[in-house]
Amino acid sequence: MMHIDLYSDVVCPWCRIGKHNLFQALELWAEKGGEPVTVSYHGYLLDPTLPEEGLPFNDVMRSKIGTEAQLKQMTEHVTQAGAAVGVTFRFDLVKRMPSTRLAHRFVALLPAELQAAAIDELFRAYFEEGRDVAQLDEIRAVRAAIGAEESVIARLQNGEGADVLEADLAQARSLGITGVPFFVFNNRYALSGAYPADKIVQLLERVSKGE
Repeated sequence: MMHIDLYSDVVCPWCRIGKHNLFQALELWAEKGGEPVTVSYHGYLLDPTLPEEGLPFNDVMRSKIGTEAQLKQMTEHVTQAGAAVGVTFRFDLVKRMPSTRLAHRFVALLPAELQAAAIDELFRAYFEEGRDVAQLDEIRAVRAAIGAEESVIARLQNGEGADVLEADLAQARSLGITGVPFFVFNNRYALSGAYPADKIVQLLERVSKGE
């Protein structure tokens, strides 16, 4: 059985596209009779300096990208890239750049079978509805949407999940990860970026053959 470790951040648009493409690739892989594949999810912080309450999205992005025109060009490019693979982005609704520590801790506390759905719902909440996923009430809404146990919220409030996130961040540093999405196949092959599904299938074939 093949295993993939996926490092991502829930406010990273290319991570949303990359995860979508990965699962498209896994569907193609299964249709071709490829071996079973499991996926583990690891948190990554695009900006670990963000305060817990987050900051205005435009202020943060302009400080990283430059002018308003450059920011507009970037968001339009991402929106078009998403639309090309069936993923929606509504940057006009995004007002905050949240700290994603709480969201990552939430995902870490979930059963493995719910983690993919939680990440997808966090992506959708942020990029399609502009919801501030740094807020506990928004995490509560995501929990309800995916049908997770209510007890996970109390565990979050007790500080659980922080050790898992810190371990993920430490592992990312040890791997030299400086950008996401970042995929590790069978602890041997690495792929950085939102590659198209057909390119991922090609890599799956190489990994399966041990090349």
